[in-house]
Formats: sequence, structure tokens, C-alpha cells
Amino acid sequence: MLDADRLSALIGKIYDAGLAPELWPNVLRSIAEFVGGPAAALLSRGTGNRGSDICHDSGGIDPHCIRRYVDTCIKFDPPPSGKFFADLEQPLATADLIPYDEFLQTRFYRECAQPRGLVDAITAVLDKTATGVAMLGVFRHKHDGVVDDAARRRMRLILPHVRRAVGIGKAVDLTSAESATFADTFDGIAAGMFLVDACGRIMHANTVGQAILAARDFLSAGGGRLVAGDSTTDRQLRDAFSVAGSRCGNGGIAGTALPLIARDGARHVAHVLPLTSGRRRRAGRGYAAVAALFVHMAALDASSPPEVIAKSYRLTPTELRVLLAVVEVGGAPEVAAALGIADSTVKTHLRRLYEKTGARRHADLVKLVAEFSNRLVR
Repeated sequence: MLDADRLSALIGKIYDAGLAPELWPNVLRSIAEFVGGPAAALLSRGTGNRGSDICHDSGGIDPHCIRRYVDTCIKFDPPPSGKFFADLEQPLATADLIPYDEFLQTRFYRECAQPRGLVDAITAVLDKTATGVAMLGVFRHKHDGVVDDAARRRMRLILPHVRRAVGIGKAVDLTSAESATFADTFDGIAAGMFLVDACGRIMHANTVGQAILAARDFLSAGGGRLVAGDSTTDRQLRDAFSVAGSRCGNGGIAGTALPLIARDGARHVAHVLPLTSGRRRRAGRGYAAVAALFVHMAALDASSPPEVIAKSYRLTPTELRVLLAVVEVGGAPEVAAALGIADSTVKTHLRRLYEKTGARRHADLVKLVAEFSNRLVR
């Protein structure tokens, strides 16, 4: 049985690190201990000629070794898979990416992993773009053994929170949150965002949040209090706000993510972030708020925008990658350099993209991708 209090405390620390990046090394040490391993890291891996970069690590392992593992073993887009990178929040062990017997024969294992007693790693994608992926990885020592079901289960428990904390950290800059421009910072968030007290009274709502309330659909304001259209969800929200207002509220297991269904059947998700623990307390102090509620379309946690685009226009994985790279890095020469392919190949894929999407120019492709985007930050 998992220790619920231990997990709850770890989740609270994860959200603290989302707003205070200097806390990530200590939090990653706690994550490594929880999942089972000597070290963990938040890192990115580029495609084509772009290498890996370690955003934060827990220490204990040579960063060069981590980079070599990522560059050597993590192949998120093998041709047989026909998929664009890997599924978000899906734990992957080394054996999921390469036969383990082959891994033991690699130069990386013999020269880097084996001398340090490392036998495996469990990684998962937190975000992905045309030119790379952001990941969480936990490394396994020979004393831990290779990745097992218990490690996968524990990884799945924390992955949504790590991904959410990283996204919220991008959306809400604590420096801005402590200044007079705090409200402007919230208005720059593409999700509906509400600051509430322990009774659910609305202390502040950003522009998107005000529009949600004005529609009086799945969320509304009753007597100044945030009210969900569904009675069960409303009760869960009240409970989450009450827990956040208590001294022990720390972003625990229950009430973190709640479903909201509009009258037309559209599905949304509400995430409750307590503001009463650690660095998060500062963000709500000016409003006497105990929690922030983020509301966005459920698609953000289901199929990612790239996957939806590919399905809508029947794009191949390479066509999708070129499309997103055009939006992210520019013209054909830049895309070719970023993805490690020839200019002529990029131009061929661009012609097919224009045919499939009906776009006529670069700006049309940018607009198409923008219309499918459903991220936390504008």
C-alpha cells in the first residue's frame, strides 16, 4: 500500500517547484526516492541535429551520462510506430524502447551506465513540439532492479502533477505574481482562472474566467461563490476549497482534477491548486485566496493538438513534424536544419501539406496550427 500522506506531501512540493524553479533539485530527489531510483531529471530532447538539455536534476549522476542516455536510447518516433513521439504521461522503460539484451550491448551501457551501477530508467513525455520533447526521467540502480509494475504505478501517480506544475510555472511567473501586475499576468492565461477563499467565494477571475461565468453553463457565480452546474462536482469543489483553507491543505490526492460538462456535451477539466503551502502562499495573499482554480477544455489532457491535427488532415508523422517545425522555426532551410533532413525533402512535404490542408502560404499553416492549440498559456 502506498503512503497517502507521503504522496500528498510530494504533490504539494511538486506544485511549489512549479512556481519556484530553484526547488526542483530537492523535489526531484524526492521523486526519485518515491518512484525508486538514485536520481531523477527534468530534461528536453531535440530532434534532428538538436541534442538533449537537462533543465533540472537531483544530482547523484553525471549530467553527461543523462544526456547520453537520452540521445542514445530514447527514440520516440521509430518508423514502425507511425506515431508522433510518445503518448503524454506514458511511463517508458528502456525495454519499451529497445530490446533489453541489445541495450546491454550498447556502448552507452558499457561505458556510462554499467560503471555507475545503472541498469534502467523510466521516462515519460510531459510536452512535445515539432523540434523536441520535455521529459521526466527516473534512473534505476542495480539495487533497485529494472523498471517493474510498482515503479510504473508510482510514476503514473505523479506525472499529471509534474506536467501540470511545469505548465502552471510557465503561465504564472512568481515575480509578476508579487507585483502590481499580478492581475495582468492572470489575464495572459488562456485557461479560465479563479482565485477563491475557503468558502469558494470568488476573489478574482481572469478574462477567460469572467467569460465562463457570464455563460452560466457548467460554472456560475451564486451569491459571490463559485458554483458548478453538476451537484456532485460542486460538492467536490467545496471540499477541495475547504481542504485548501485548512493548515494541512497541500495539494493532495483528492479534488486536484475534476470533470466539468457543458450543456452541449463539451468536456472541461478543473484543476485545484492550493495556495496555502510554501511559495504558493504569496500568490494568493493579496486576494485572501486559498486556492486557484484552472479550467480548460478536456482535450488538453487527452489528444495533444499535434495528434488532433494529424487525424483531421490525415497527415503522416513526417508531414506533421514538418508542419509544426514550420510554425516553430520558420522556412524550409531552418526546418531542414532543425529536423536533420534535406531542403528538398522539406519542400516535398510542404507541397503535400498545402494539398491536404488547403493552405496556400506559410501564414495559413501558422493560423491552422494556432486554431488547434489549446494550451494553458496564450
